[in-house]
Amino acid sequence: MAKWGQGDPRWIVEERADATNVNNWHWTERDATSWSKNKLKEVLVGLVVEGEAGRCEISDLKHVEGEASCNSRKGKLIFFYEWNLRLGWRGTVKESGEKHKGSVEIPNLSEENEVDDTEINVSKKKGEGDVLKDLMRTEGTTKVREALRDYLKALKTEFTLGMILPTKATVSQELATERKLSGNTMQDSVSPQSLDIVGVKIPTVKILMREVFNSPADELYSIFTTKELVQKFSKCSAVIEAEKGGKLQMFDGCISGEYTELVPSQRIVLKWRCRSWPDEHYATVALNFKDMAAQTELQLECKGVPVSNEDSTRQCWKKQYFEEIHILLQQSKDTVE
Repeated sequence: MAKWGQGDPRWIVEERADATNVNNWHWTERDATSWSKNKLKEVLVGLVVEGEAGRCEISDLKHVEGEASCNSRKGKLIFFYEWNLRLGWRGTVKESGEKHKGSVEIPNLSEENEVDDTEINVSKKKGEGDVLKDLMRTEGTTKVREALRDYLKALKTEFTLGMILPTKATVSQELATERKLSGNTMQDSVSPQSLDIVGVKIPTVKILMREVFNSPADELYSIFTTKELVQKFSKCSAVIEAEKGGKLQMFDGCISGEYTELVPSQRIVLKWRCRSWPDEHYATVALNFKDMAAQTELQLECKGVPVSNEDSTRQCWKKQYFEEIHILLQQSKDTVE
């Protein structure tokens, strides 16, 4: 029998701030199905294929059936996914200008097969336009495979961020290195026990972004605080309680938080987190609206973002927020005109 304090460190429950999966040893599973459906739509819809015959585009994701998950065990990630997809495509013949439609079937995208070996079938509705069908079978299939690789890359990087958490030992090493680099020497009289780390310190960064919108400040402010408008640009159901202490939930629960400060048309402060982050870890997001007559400059400050999530957080604000809000504003303008 092991003596007290001398057990296998993999089984020792350390004191942690998030109280989950000590030393990354226990089996954990995260459902990636909803996230994957959104990501597959993002990487596939709008895909353009051009050649001498003409131009084609993946117009929509007609059918998506399947599931995906990520499991963590002993610090390793294991992925399971199986998808049956049907895409719609439309194209224009270069010489005649004729327009045609068709489908792309992907009956079994799974971890059991490499993307290059995954079956992809292209069909076209009756009539002329076989040159477009051939274009989709050749160039189109290549583009679709590239998009599927992008999905799998995101599944294994973007979705899994935060699943393998730093342990007490690695954080101690990081802090020792920081102290050494900063020249912060310690007196011999300091007891090692007094320097012990309780919980895990998550290294974080601050993100600063600016974006100019063709909208007055009050209109842009309302897009962040009105449930119907949030649901329009996010294309998902949302919980928006725009008052101090009110809840925030977007993108099928991938983003959640709380409103902590609201100054109409001027400023919004949020507790904000991605679902893939360590449990109960929130960043502080400040949105400042600078009115520029017909335009507004939005200044974003996001403090407390886990270092490993910096890039994905930037992309989230750029792609899921800013670009979609631009589209919503343009659609509103077109409707008025």
